[in-house]
Amino acid sequence: MAPLTLAFTARDVAATRFAVSPLWEVVAGVRVLKDPAAHAVHRPWAEWARERLSGVEWGLLSELVPVPTPAIAGFLCPPPSTSAPELEVELGTMLGMAALVRPSLDRCRPAGARVAELRADPGRGLERLAAEIRGFWEAALAPHWPRVRTLLDGDVLHRARLLARGGLAEMFDDLAPNVRWREDTLTIEHRTATGPRPLRGRGLLLVPSAFTWPDVFSVSTAPWQPTLRYPPRGVGTLWEREPRDAPRALAGVLGRTRALLLAELHQPTSTKELARRTGLSEAGANQHLTALRRAGLASGHRAGRHVLYARTAAAEALLAAAASGR
Repeated sequence: MAPLTLAFTARDVAATRFAVSPLWEVVAGVRVLKDPAAHAVHRPWAEWARERLSGVEWGLLSELVPVPTPAIAGFLCPPPSTSAPELEVELGTMLGMAALVRPSLDRCRPAGARVAELRADPGRGLERLAAEIRGFWEAALAPHWPRVRTLLDGDVLHRARLLARGGLAEMFDDLAPNVRWREDTLTIEHRTATGPRPLRGRGLLLVPSAFTWPDVFSVSTAPWQPTLRYPPRGVGTLWEREPRDAPRALAGVLGRTRALLLAELHQPTSTKELARRTGLSEAGANQHLTALRRAGLASGHRAGRHVLYARTAAAEALLAAAASGR
């Protein structure tokens, strides 16, 4: 089967952008709960969420996300038009898509009594779907959203750096095992989507998604901007509870706390998340991060309402030297 291929022009490169999507995390989270064995990284969350969802109605949402998942109905999760929409903004877009419900269901063919009711009355059905999504979000995802959002923002920052340093070739290099860049063309190995798809100067929307792991999902049909949803770097550490060990040699120079913070900055992270991982107060973590930043070992980058901290090249060299000395 031929892979999906996206050929880029200069206009497409200029229009390529990133976004995060709370609505897509709900959809991908449903897949995890319906088939936890295929998403071992998220098993701690799945066990917790299943209990939290007891008594929450999400039957229509479940029917619209079959497992295995050859395709997702387009109206269920349209690609976001802004870089960081709130869930209610995305639901507002979805609620305006009643005219697309029946054509989308004809293409994807999900089954179930609730889907049949949605087909019969798309307007009322979308209202019911939005209510189920809100309930699922509040019970299973909202409590963990700051942690997930930090992971997603960190990946965007990482890839923006790669793009600035080496262009699209370097940015796509480690995006996913089944995604390859060669000679201005992005190739995606899919089980269902195949063949060349024109971008027509619209570029590509890249959406890091924690619950997509280990798969990638693409959108390449009108009326939406072509989209690739992919697992972010560090998703395997998302549910870890124990902090990393501080490198002993480095701790002897910087102190254990600052060496530990540098070890935890293997990907860009917020002060709140660092405090959670290390057991420090947010004020304490911020004090140490300020010292590391003044020493040229950490840098801060604003992402929406919070700041992500990352290791600098000097910090990477120190960690490498400490590891080689050990």
